[in-house]
Amino acid sequence: MKKIKTEKQKSRYSPYAVLAAIGMKLKAMNLFGIIFQTVNIAQKTVKHKPAEKLMDAFIAILAGAKGLVEINTRLRSDRALQMAFGRTTCAEQSVVQETLNACNAENVEEMQEAVDIIYRKHSYGYKHNYKQSKQLLDIDMTGMPCGAKATFATKGYFAHQRNRRGRQLGRVIAANYQEIVVDRLFDGKTQLNTALQPLVIAAEKTLELTPEKRQSTILRIDAGGGSLDDVNWMLERSYQVHCKDYSGERAEKLAQSVSEWIDDPKVTGRQIGRVTIAASQYVKPVERIAVRCLKNNGQWAIGVLISTLSPTDVITLTNQPIDRINSPKAVLLANVYFYDLRAGSIEIEIKEDKQGLGLTKRNKKRFQAQEMLMLLGSLAHNVIVWARCWLSPSISKLASFGMMRMVRDIFHLSGFIVFDSFGNIIHIVLNELAPLASALVNSLRSLLSFELITINLGET
Repeated sequence: MKKIKTEKQKSRYSPYAVLAAIGMKLKAMNLFGIIFQTVNIAQKTVKHKPAEKLMDAFIAILAGAKGLVEINTRLRSDRALQMAFGRTTCAEQSVVQETLNACNAENVEEMQEAVDIIYRKHSYGYKHNYKQSKQLLDIDMTGMPCGAKATFATKGYFAHQRNRRGRQLGRVIAANYQEIVVDRLFDGKTQLNTALQPLVIAAEKTLELTPEKRQSTILRIDAGGGSLDDVNWMLERSYQVHCKDYSGERAEKLAQSVSEWIDDPKVTGRQIGRVTIAASQYVKPVERIAVRCLKNNGQWAIGVLISTLSPTDVITLTNQPIDRINSPKAVLLANVYFYDLRAGSIEIEIKEDKQGLGLTKRNKKRFQAQEMLMLLGSLAHNVIVWARCWLSPSISKLASFGMMRMVRDIFHLSGFIVFDSFGNIIHIVLNELAPLASALVNSLRSLLSFELITINLGET
């Protein structure tokens, strides 16, 4: 590629030219401004303010850094990228680590509040129209393995890692928007039956859910949050609930009351039936649906779904013709399919963050340091979701890109950043050999139109 340069202009190469454009958008939004105002870390400022070092970590995560040590190679060596985000230089990675280690519980609360304010101001989930449709919140936990000497690192459930130590991440996402509403860190023994209520309370605060909004909010949860006490607690708070019963023993007893089993046309060997025993132990009416799958040993694996959703709700939420509300079989299947959609929602979001944003790779010994890193990762996730929406008008397939492809194929698109004599970015030249460069030009032009920045393809 040829540089564009005059006597009054200076051109810098960046491996992250598109990310630089996103950085300019975030700078114009003053995204990090509330963090500068709210988070007060008790650390002496020598060259960089503590919040500036948090910003360096945030940019590095967007640039694909799996470990903070990569700040030196991905960000510190790329002056153009730093300037696009409003930084004139970058802190050394060890200095950023020291700032994270200096964080205390009060700083974590400050950061949570700042991230909440950012979410309310810029997210799609917060602006959801509750009168028009129901808000869907998925809640789940995932293991965060770490060293045995890390604070609150205990033995617990870590998939395919027996006797592993670590912590647990609890997450609430606005499923229709793929945004993280809440991320909270727990010790390694904590599971959803303990973490559910704190997560829901935190989501209420972030989304500012009034009792009226809760009536139009669905909490979709796996069996970990399906205990009798938890379901009644959610019902008492006016939520719509769609979850699996916590007790396997109770599920087997309830399944015995099914008078007719229906074969699932989508899943071979799976049958569905309505539980006929009255659900008198719940504080509000619920529908219970038994689901059984044939195991390799010839026995049945049985679970029971608990739902407050109406036939119209589940048919609509599974995008089926509305006239199917008159078919009891179709309604039963729709309830099961709606629960199955968890796999394509929160479970996928967690997996994408592990692959694309290195969710489980950046481990800190101090618990508060890990919480700060977690919150920076949550913010990075949401920024990528918003960036996907900003750029998708010119590339329809971008809507299907996960975290890894956004970071790897979009943000890592290289080019030259051109500055005027005052150090302002005036021109971005994308590498025309990159597969998606030509398609991104129009979206970037629209995105940065307020800055009067020109976007072009460079010559080879």
